Amino acid sequence: MSLADHYHCILKEIGEDPERPELLNTPQRAEKAMKEMTAGYSQSLLDITNGALFNCNTDEMVIINNIELYSTCEHHLLPFIGKCHIGYLPNKKILGLSKFARIVDMFARRLQVQERLTQEIATNIQEITQAKGVAVCIQSQHLCMLMRGIKKQNASMTTSVMLGSFRTNPATRTEFMQYITTFQH
Repeated sequence: MSLADHYHCILKEIGEDPERPELLNTPQRAEKAMKEMTAGYSQSLLDITNGALFNCNTDEMVIINNIELYSTCEHHLLPFIGKCHIGYLPNKKILGLSKFARIVDMFARRLQVQERLTQEIATNIQEITQAKGVAVCIQSQHLCMLMRGIKKQNASMTTSVMLGSFRTNPATRTEFMQYITTFQH
């Protein structure tokens, strides 16, 4: 049974008529959307970074702010939407800028909880760059909290993971947090 067939059954189960003209193609569209939202399962870190690691003598903090992310809550299959902020301390290597957004997307496009998503992004950036430290902070809103259950429209969640110097040096952590607070929009 295809994913579209399952969506056809879901429409019936909720009391809809999947044969209604407006819904005839909905199962196929839903299948396509779900495959796009979970495309991260078919990607690998090495493929998406594609050798874009470059020699560089800088050892100053690099911050990539406001990377949009769209993920799907593994508990309710509803979206959560937010921004990811990444900082790292290069260790003679820098990663191409677009690769950070690709790493965020790869892990966001899997069924997730925000806590694990933050951890996966941080540890994989650390793995690929061998940086002296990596910091990742995600702020998002979860539709499973906004539109069902408790229905708190203004609730948001912030998670962070600090590795290396960001974990061991309070001044480094503070500098990162000040930058991401200053440059958020």
